[in-house]
Amino acid sequence: MGRWSRAEIEDAFGTYQEAARRAGATGDWNPWADLFTEDATYLEAHYGRFEGREAIREWITSTMAEYPNCEMTGFPIDWYVIDEDEGRVVCRVWNRMQDPGDGSVHQEANLTVLQYAGSGMWSHEEDQYNPANFAPMIRGYLDRRRELAAGS
Repeated sequence: MGRWSRAEIEDAFGTYQEAARRAGATGDWNPWADLFTEDATYLEAHYGRFEGREAIREWITSTMAEYPNCEMTGFPIDWYVIDEDEGRVVCRVWNRMQDPGDGSVHQEANLTVLQYAGSGMWSHEEDQYNPANFAPMIRGYLDRRRELAAGS
């Protein structure tokens, strides 16, 4: 049996998902960053390793404010597994661009591992994906936006 109940981990994961949903909608990633412990670590496949909540905050707020990242506004999770014994959540996250204007969906997935720290906080996140899959998705999204703008 783990330190935390499945219900506690699941509740914290729900809060994490809601914070990501709000951040995508508003561009304010601070409430999401606040879900990490002060000494949390974050491993991101493309950007590297971040040590501490404030480093995570600085990275996520600046990165998601840049174009075209700022148009990545949805982060639905289509499956997840809770390892209650270890206090971990493993999930697949879709990084979805906003609607370019025709209802088409442009997205690419990553696998995320979260380490729960108690009290609704996370002490570690690791995101794994193939950056080579993201580039064509973003190019396709930008091309579609240009096509729609030219046709208007």
